[in-house]
Amino acid sequence: MADADMRRKGPLAGRVVVVTGASRGLGAAMARVLSERGAVVALLGRQPEAIAEVAAALPGRAGWWEADVTDDAAMEHAAAGIREQLGAPSAVVANAGVAEGGPFAESDPATWRRVIDVNLTGSAITARAFLPDLVATRGHYLQIASLASLGASPMMSAYCASKAGVESFAHALQAEVAHQGVAVGIAYLNWTDTDMIRDADQHAVLRELRGHMPPPARRVYPVEQVAERMVAAVERRSRAVYVPSWLRLAQVGRAVLPPVVTRISRKELPRLAARARFEATGLLGAGARDDPAEVHRSRRPPAG
Repeated sequence: MADADMRRKGPLAGRVVVVTGASRGLGAAMARVLSERGAVVALLGRQPEAIAEVAAALPGRAGWWEADVTDDAAMEHAAAGIREQLGAPSAVVANAGVAEGGPFAESDPATWRRVIDVNLTGSAITARAFLPDLVATRGHYLQIASLASLGASPMMSAYCASKAGVESFAHALQAEVAHQGVAVGIAYLNWTDTDMIRDADQHAVLRELRGHMPPPARRVYPVEQVAERMVAAVERRSRAVYVPSWLRLAQVGRAVLPPVVTRISRKELPRLAARARFEATGLLGAGARDDPAEVHRSRRPPAG
């Protein structure tokens, strides 16, 4: 009990924190850690039953809103509801994301575009919806990025493009709002044990590509461990967080990554193609299974 009370007196105690993509996976795990540390959590996602279940299980005060991060109006409506019911957010974690894999030349244009829309445009819409609150609270915006922001991978062109984009967006936003007291951080993550990674491993080409990475780079990290690191970054208003920590080395050496990846791919892709046909995976990630036409709206249920 004493330990729990001490955690609730931390820097996030009583503060409103918004997490997008909170229906499951890393978003849900972050919501649990945030609530345990005394934050008032606002969960946004596209699966109402799942997100309501996550919110109901949190130990502290929380509310949930159904919203697609690519829908400007829905996100503005959710932001207004959060402000009205819970208070102005002190932190926002732009976590919502999807992926797709397979040869670019054979990719479905709508699927490729959806990855960019959710990961990049959705992050910008999230920031736009909550920036007035973050200015008012001198808050923190944490952008979930990826190792793919530092070095691209074959067969993951949309995901890599979107994650490189969110890194650049976050850097630009950081410079733009620093004088207003808003901190902007970027989280560089490697493989995390979520539905997205499990979906990817169902496809031979992506499973084989990960299997041919150096042992540290192909390790999958428990979602709870990653969530703890993300929440610590929010508490510290960090400008950058790397999970695992060795990704800092990839940041330093990012200029050499493209030629190294190309050299390995030139050798390995023909061998892999001889064993399994390269096919488009479709969208990867639990939220990706929803029909976008059915989620361009936002609900505002009572706060818990």
